[in-house]
Amino acid sequence: MPPITEQQVREILRDELKLLLAVDRYTFQKHIQMFDGRNIQTGRTTGTTIATATDQKLSVYGVVPVVQQGAVTSPSGGAVIDTQARTAIDSIRTVLRNFGITA
Repeated sequence: MPPITEQQVREILRDELKLLLAVDRYTFQKHIQMFDGRNIQTGRTTGTTIATATDQKLSVYGVVPVVQQGAVTSPSGGAVIDTQARTAIDSIRTVLRNFGITA
């Protein structure tokens, strides 16, 4: 087999870069590993979304990835009405919804 020419190396690199770099995104086909002490910084105006659709799966801390969970219903009924507990539960529901953990 003859040695690879400089032109062939350029073509191979160009093709590989096309796979990696698209007009509006980076595409990774391997795991992304970060060193300790490195942070992900996001924009302060519009923000950043991870998992852009409710049927995309996501997890943290090594648990099995899942789709976005359904909404948690507000407490109602019961023999004793504890308004402070209901207020706290509704606050938790709001945080879960605003962070996108539930619908």
